[in-house]
Amino acid sequence: MLIQNTTSSLIDTLRDRRQRLANLIDFPAIIWSGGSSPRNFPANVFPFRASSHFLYFAGLPLSNVAIRLEAGKLELFMDDPQPSSALWHGEMPTRDEIAQKVGADVARPMAELEFWLEGAATIPVQESATWTQQSQLLNRWVLPQSPPQGIDLELAKAIVSLRLTHDDAALVELRKAAAVTVAAHKVGMGATPKAKLEAEVRAAMEGVFIAHNMTTSYNSIVTVHGEVLHNEHYHHPLQPGDLLLADVGAETQTGWAADVTRTWPVSGKFSSTQREIYDVVLAAHDACIAKIYPGVEYGDIHLLAATVIAEGLVDLGILQGNAQDLVEMDAHALFFPHGIGHLLGLDVHDMEDLGDLAGYEEGRERSDRFGLGYLRLNRPLRPGMLVTIEPGFYQVPAILNNANLRSKYHSVVNWQRLSQFTDVRGIRIEDDVLVTAEGSEVLTAALPNDADTVENLVNG
Repeated sequence: MLIQNTTSSLIDTLRDRRQRLANLIDFPAIIWSGGSSPRNFPANVFPFRASSHFLYFAGLPLSNVAIRLEAGKLELFMDDPQPSSALWHGEMPTRDEIAQKVGADVARPMAELEFWLEGAATIPVQESATWTQQSQLLNRWVLPQSPPQGIDLELAKAIVSLRLTHDDAALVELRKAAAVTVAAHKVGMGATPKAKLEAEVRAAMEGVFIAHNMTTSYNSIVTVHGEVLHNEHYHHPLQPGDLLLADVGAETQTGWAADVTRTWPVSGKFSSTQREIYDVVLAAHDACIAKIYPGVEYGDIHLLAATVIAEGLVDLGILQGNAQDLVEMDAHALFFPHGIGHLLGLDVHDMEDLGDLAGYEEGRERSDRFGLGYLRLNRPLRPGMLVTIEPGFYQVPAILNNANLRSKYHSVVNWQRLSQFTDVRGIRIEDDVLVTAEGSEVLTAALPNDADTVENLVNG
């Protein structure tokens, strides 16, 4: 358990968050932090990650702790450390010391929680032992894969309304995560010329996080197979002519995330075909960021990316027809199948443990269209929202070799022309963009994305 000095300003922020929650609900909420999960035997555990909802209101990554929130007050439920734990873990803070750090109004042993459950709502923790405990104590199913119901749904909606936009304390942490992530990507580019495997570039990048006492906000993607969107294998050799796609983000000690992708040539020089596709993706990226303002529909940002990509592929002779028509028939999704991005905050896909409750405006549902089904955010933008913008181009065999799709789009794809771009498996360019009152601020703008500068970074 890592406890840092918590300033009075942070305690004020936590109390303000709890009071704002109290203004939205008239029942108590109990939020568990969760516990560690064993890797293979009880004492050898996976790294602990506290529930993001717990972190939002308590501020510290505490294990096996619960908080009860009512009328703006916080009651802390945790046990004092066992004397024997000092042998293995050193001196640990007491319950009362933790209570002071988080600004708790009352601190009680964990065993007393069962007496304070009446009428309480909760949010399920992802870790199975804890959500089993939640279900047993509350005498109802509290499962992460099930949509919340009753007062649990009311609590979830209230928390979404708070976490959709970020306060000043959150932005301080998010900027830290962004800055360290930018540094890691620059190190990764510089490490590429001497690296033999993807794993070596990953190690260089994640080493920057470790040096800043941070971790990854998700499993790093560092791959020459960029067509595999969440590729978590790092054994492939780096060959001249390959593109290396690195989707790597830092997470601060209190859980705030960054999420950045860059794609660069292993040789330090894009081929002509790689450069052509890269510039199409970059044009979509830049066009989307230029359109981010309060009130703009994020779904329209996605459609803008799709249109710019379709226009670029028409100009290259890969697609045939009018760009708007191609997007309406989802032809762009042959090469850009995912959404333009997502919310970012305490979770890299912020609040997606609540399904589409956070990502989709109330009354909206996911489309079943080929080109819209993976859209993670469908809301009007508001000041204080942090979103990712991450257009891409991919040659996914499972899509391009699908007989039904090839038949549906046979008249709009020039397959012979596409065959000239075999050295482009996948390209993605992603930045973290804060919606401001005047427009937007790119928190990761210090990491260049134009092709010439990317080449220069790789070449040192």
